[in-house]
Amino acid sequence: MSREDGILPGLLGSAWLSSLLGVLAIALLLMVVAAPLDLEAQMLFCAICLGATLILRRRAGRLAILAMIVMSTIASLRYMYWRLTSSLGFDDPMDMLFGYGLVAAELYALLVLLLGYVQTAWPLRRRPYPLPADNRQWPSVDLYIPTYNEPLDIIRLTVLAAQAIDWPRDKLNIYVLDDGRREEFRLFCRQAGVGYITRSDNHHAKAGNLNNALRQTSGEFIAIFDADHVPTRSFLQVGMGWFLKDPKLAMLQTPHFFFSPDPFEKNLNTFRTVPNEGELFYGLVQDGNDLWNATFFCGSCAIIRRAPLEEIGGVAVETVTEDAHTALKLNRRGYNTAYLALPQAAGLATESLSGHIGQRIRWARGMAQIFRTDNPLLGKGLALGQRLCYLNAMLHFFYGLPRLVFLTAPLAYLLFDAQIFQAPALLIVAYALPHILIASVTNSTIQGRFRHSFWNEVYETVLAWYIMPPVLLAMINPKLGRFNVTAKGGMIDKGYFDWKMARPYIIVLVLNLLGALVGIARLVFDSDASVTTLLINMAWTLYNLIICSAAVAVASETRQVRAEPRVFARLPVTLHLPDGRSVACETNDFSQRGMGVALPQGVAIAHGESLHVSLARGKDECVLPAKVVFSREQTLGLSFIDLNMRQQFELTRMTFSRADTWASTWGQGVVDTPLVALREVSVIGWRGLRQLFRATSDEVIRHVRRSPVVGSIHSRNS
Repeated sequence: MSREDGILPGLLGSAWLSSLLGVLAIALLLMVVAAPLDLEAQMLFCAICLGATLILRRRAGRLAILAMIVMSTIASLRYMYWRLTSSLGFDDPMDMLFGYGLVAAELYALLVLLLGYVQTAWPLRRRPYPLPADNRQWPSVDLYIPTYNEPLDIIRLTVLAAQAIDWPRDKLNIYVLDDGRREEFRLFCRQAGVGYITRSDNHHAKAGNLNNALRQTSGEFIAIFDADHVPTRSFLQVGMGWFLKDPKLAMLQTPHFFFSPDPFEKNLNTFRTVPNEGELFYGLVQDGNDLWNATFFCGSCAIIRRAPLEEIGGVAVETVTEDAHTALKLNRRGYNTAYLALPQAAGLATESLSGHIGQRIRWARGMAQIFRTDNPLLGKGLALGQRLCYLNAMLHFFYGLPRLVFLTAPLAYLLFDAQIFQAPALLIVAYALPHILIASVTNSTIQGRFRHSFWNEVYETVLAWYIMPPVLLAMINPKLGRFNVTAKGGMIDKGYFDWKMARPYIIVLVLNLLGALVGIARLVFDSDASVTTLLINMAWTLYNLIICSAAVAVASETRQVRAEPRVFARLPVTLHLPDGRSVACETNDFSQRGMGVALPQGVAIAHGESLHVSLARGKDECVLPAKVVFSREQTLGLSFIDLNMRQQFELTRMTFSRADTWASTWGQGVVDTPLVALREVSVIGWRGLRQLFRATSDEVIRHVRRSPVVGSIHSRNS
């Protein structure tokens, strides 16, 4: 389905009728938003809206979701209109400071909410477009694999998978772009039969590396994969058809799918049970952007037409998010961009929390640089929908300060008795609660497959303190700061609590604990205190405690003893034993160096046994030598023995290059239920408190043991 063939334009009809209906709709919306209601009428109005939203949630069709968005918009705008006109009569300077600070954060959150609705209300859901049957009509492709500091094992897997792509051999050229200038990489590329390109400096980092290769190659199209992103065999056949259909299409992006857990999933043990931080973007937001012709280039797993890229001067070098900036430049020149929501590659997520935060800092700084130097609201070449999609992507990374405001706002009243709402408590509830609840239910319905409720607050709480300074710095001077490369493929030998990363939200956690204790004391001992106001602020503080505790749990790093994370997947294999027996079974997981196998009942294979593993798909089969390095009950751990280059290629083709391995888990998790999600986050928050207590106790014990007095006593006793 193309944008031109979509349902939405047909629903809107001609331009003049659309304009008239739009004006009438806005006028009606303003009347509803500004209509004055007393407390009872407002509560009844919002109860009706919330009830209707819950009923529509059960239907969850596209029109039902649009209706939910309308009701959420009305409830949220009514709250903000009331907030700005009826709750800001501040007299005290402290009330004014905290009160206006909270209002600014709320205005930011409302703007992001509404822009998010624009992005996600009607995902395009583009499907692959078929290629001509005659592959002589297929274009030539240069496949780039840029690298700087990744180990050779990671590059080897990506190169072998790239060689397995189903595309005419004379029309596919693979190049490793080595900014590390390493001799072992050059030798591997020569052995594997792929191109090797390097340069004398690292000017403009990854963007400069890609532009250097662009000048030395000549394919009609360029496919780009980060060093750790392993393409499937079908990548080009699935994605290239749209370029032949649309001559103005300059870039097609596919999802970034990860076969290893990120620090949130690893440390919280939520891998494949709770959607990770990036799944909302690749599962829904990019699909929504596609409707507005505003798909972002994400630096990997994408195809770009050479001519438009050369027309804009190559990959953008003005900012550290060269990918999104390149897409913006292409859209400004009138070219189309597209998104195909089918995982056609898989890669490694960041291993440590510090590495993950460093990556997000770079993204945040880059988006702020674009906002400052090439603001999508300004300049020529963009349609309104494109401007709004790019604007929301950039504004998203400004959440640091608003998130910290929301995490500390109730403390203004509990600790300093600041009146940040100049309105009766029940009236606050009547306006604020519907805004919060209806927006939560609506977003849960829209995002349920790719984001669970309350997890966004956990992600933002962990990152808020760290992305706030670089974003503000980039707004002042876009040239300040430096480019940092995200490390992949490392090991964590021993679990530990990352005090350095956790310090900011431990402070916020302690402040909220103090606020809760003060609130309890005031409830018990302060007869003049407003019970309703206290309860509202304490409920808010309790929620902040849950979110901060879950954020603390993320800082408890778990061990990662494998340099090569394993892919958990069920693939049919046959084990050929030395005595001539063959055993049909399934894999539990696999990597470049080995695999875990589930044996049938009643079958036992001894530790140390040498055998051969047969992997088959259709008429294709490969047989690999292996040794049993682990044997327990019905589970075997196999290690491959001295695979040559051809065997490594066949292994990659039969495992990592299979698109069905990734597609089977894409968007197939448990659909969000807000109350269940709140319980999950609360349980993790409780775990975070226990981990913090344990880590604190360990630090105290270590400090005591290192003290001179204890050391002296220990020496005398010895």
